[in-house]
Amino acid sequence: MRQLEPALQNLSATPLMQSAGMACAQLAMAVAPHARRIWVAAGPGNNGGDGLEAAVHLHQWGKEVVVSLIASPGSGPADAQAALERAQKAGVRIQNKVPDQWLQQMDARDLCIDALLGIGATRPLGADLRTCVQAMQNGWAPVLSIDVPTGLNPLSGQWLGGDSSHSADTLAVRADHTLCLIAVQAGLLMGHGRDACGQIWLDNLGYLHSEHSVPARAWLNTPYTTSPKPHASHKGSHGDVAVIGGEGMATQGMDMRGAAVLAATAALHAGAGRVILSLLSGQASDNAPPDVMQRKFKRLELEKLHVVCGCGGGSAVQSVLPEVLRRSAQLVLDADGLNAVADDNALQQALRQRATLQTALQPTVITPHPLEAARLLGCNTQQVQNDRLKAAQELAERYQCAVVLKGSGTVIAAPGRTLRINTTGNGRLAIGGTGDVLAGLVGARMAQGLNGFDAACVAVAQHGQVADDWPSGEGLTASRLAQKLV
Repeated sequence: MRQLEPALQNLSATPLMQSAGMACAQLAMAVAPHARRIWVAAGPGNNGGDGLEAAVHLHQWGKEVVVSLIASPGSGPADAQAALERAQKAGVRIQNKVPDQWLQQMDARDLCIDALLGIGATRPLGADLRTCVQAMQNGWAPVLSIDVPTGLNPLSGQWLGGDSSHSADTLAVRADHTLCLIAVQAGLLMGHGRDACGQIWLDNLGYLHSEHSVPARAWLNTPYTTSPKPHASHKGSHGDVAVIGGEGMATQGMDMRGAAVLAATAALHAGAGRVILSLLSGQASDNAPPDVMQRKFKRLELEKLHVVCGCGGGSAVQSVLPEVLRRSAQLVLDADGLNAVADDNALQQALRQRATLQTALQPTVITPHPLEAARLLGCNTQQVQNDRLKAAQELAERYQCAVVLKGSGTVIAAPGRTLRINTTGNGRLAIGGTGDVLAGLVGARMAQGLNGFDAACVAVAQHGQVADDWPSGEGLTASRLAQKLV
């Protein structure tokens, strides 16, 4: 956006801030058509200028508008100062404090416009901004934020100041609507952004990838659509998936065979031609579907298989990983497999070498959650969460494979590919075993002919969509999720 703004100023005879203000005012009328009172909380920068421009139109359209301008006199960019002068000339009521008594008369038909901070916000809120945010939280009127809800980091989706807590008491705007201008900020699509932004709207202000375009840092992941199997296909047409994991009684005293069974069940229901379960416990599982074959690791023809490795593998996975990395035709590496790689430089080198040993495009997919990603990158979880796009890209480049960085707003990356941000899924997936289901699903899509990056994109979209479509009165468990896949 910073690169685009200077060029965009020349695309229209109307100044960019005035176009933004009109877009905001029009959306305000669309989402609150019966509003009598509209409160605009405007900050000192361009975001505040957008709010002032919106206030001019709403005032002229007969709404009772009050602007709280949280800025020092004469400060701010020239465009914002011009917007202030236009608002003053139009007769908009402007003051430098929150109109508490006036706000108490607002109700659910009215509207608050959050124009306090824009896309450059990185620091914790000052006292004046906190007062405005508190007033929005306490009121009955819905909130429309411009660019990004105040208090949310627009890059990461974390709270400003780096607070990653899930506390409902965190002071930030919980918007009902967020208007994005030109492009959507990544932070709205991940972390706390999914809860803070409400309904996302986009106005391109007339910008349509002109000659001034700069490459997008990421695209939204494409929705999943089902495709029927050809009538003339057979089980060999849809690939063989082998799931390697399930240590048995792990060091923590837990039987981890269920994780591998979940991945195998997911691959089975997702349509893999044949699914083989290889439990590192050395014992067969009575809980695996009868459709799944069970075979010892030494009997696997890894060169012919699409391997999913790591699910519940515990420490036992370390002994098979060198062979898995060297021989597997295609590979999905998850959970304990990733932790073993993070702890062993030789395994890291073997993972990187797969990109040169195989002929298929991106034959390896890794599926870390933020803690596993931090271990692989040699940093901490907060650093990963502060810039999930950067972390995913670094993992893809370092290990030369496709990456699924799981979490709210899962990021999919691969060398030479534009990042994808997934928008399906919800908090129901935050239970044990759903990651194993995803790993099995990715393996099935690779077995059906997709390269690693495309298989990851399709699987992540479908995995989240099943959760979004889940009946409201039914509990979601990983085993039921795996059985819902098609």
